[in-house]
Amino acid sequence: MPRRTVGLPFLLLSIRAEDEAAEDEFAAMLRFGGLDERSLRRIRLDRQAITGLDLDDWSGIILGGGPYNFSDPPAHKSAAQRRAETELLALLERIVNRDFPFLGCCYGIGALGSYVGATVDRSNSEPIGSVPVSLTVTGRADPLFAQLPDVFDAFVGHKEAISVLPPEATRLASSPGCPVQAFRVGQNVYATQFHPELDVAGICNRIDIYKHYGYFDPASAEALKKSMHESHVVHPPAILRRFVRRFGREYGTTAG
Repeated sequence: MPRRTVGLPFLLLSIRAEDEAAEDEFAAMLRFGGLDERSLRRIRLDRQAITGLDLDDWSGIILGGGPYNFSDPPAHKSAAQRRAETELLALLERIVNRDFPFLGCCYGIGALGSYVGATVDRSNSEPIGSVPVSLTVTGRADPLFAQLPDVFDAFVGHKEAISVLPPEATRLASSPGCPVQAFRVGQNVYATQFHPELDVAGICNRIDIYKHYGYFDPASAEALKKSMHESHVVHPPAILRRFVRRFGREYGTTAG
C-alpha cells in the first residue's frame, strides 16, 4: 500500500524487552499504519526514559502491548516496569488534559484505564485467540470505528482488562468475555484491548515468543497457531490507518 509521510511523525512507545517481538511490533505498526521510518519513530520504554517528551513534536502517540500489567502485584514488578508506569501516567496526564491524539493497544488500555480511574483487574482476561468484537452505538459513530462492521473478529491475549469505566470515558466496543474492548476519552484519546496491529503471521510470532510467559500452556503452542490460521481477522488494522489519516499532516507519499 502507499506509505504516508507526515509533517510531524507519530511516536510508538514500546514496552517489549524481547528484541524479536519489539521489531515485529514496529514493523506491523509501519505496515498497517501506512507509515515509513521517517513518519513513525520509536522509543523502547524498557530501556529509554520519556521524561521531557514534547507533545508538539508529534502528530500522535501509539502505545503498544507487552508482558507488563498495571494490576501486577508491586513486589512482582521490575524496576523497568515501575519506571515505565510512572513515566506513562505522567505523560497520560498531559495527553488527556490536552486531548492529544493517542492510541493505546492492549497494555495501552490498562495504562489509560489506570490513569482515568477505571477498574483494571484480572476478572476479564482472555486467552490468546480470535474473539468477536461488538461496537456500541457510540462506537458505530466514532471516526476511527464507524466504517467497521458492527461485529468483527480481532486477536486478543491478555491477563488484565477493564471491568468498570469511569463516567467520563466512552465505551466503544466489547466482546463476550471482556466488557471493554475499546474506549475513548475526550475526542482524540483512544485505547483498545484487542491488537489492531496483528495479522495471522504476527500473532503466531507472538505465540512462539511468549509461550513461556503464562498466557497459555506451552505444549498447546502449535495447536494455537493452527487455530489462528483458521481465524477471520481482517478489520482491526483499519483502526491504525484511520488514526494516522485523521491525525497526521500529510505532505506527500512514497511507494511502499
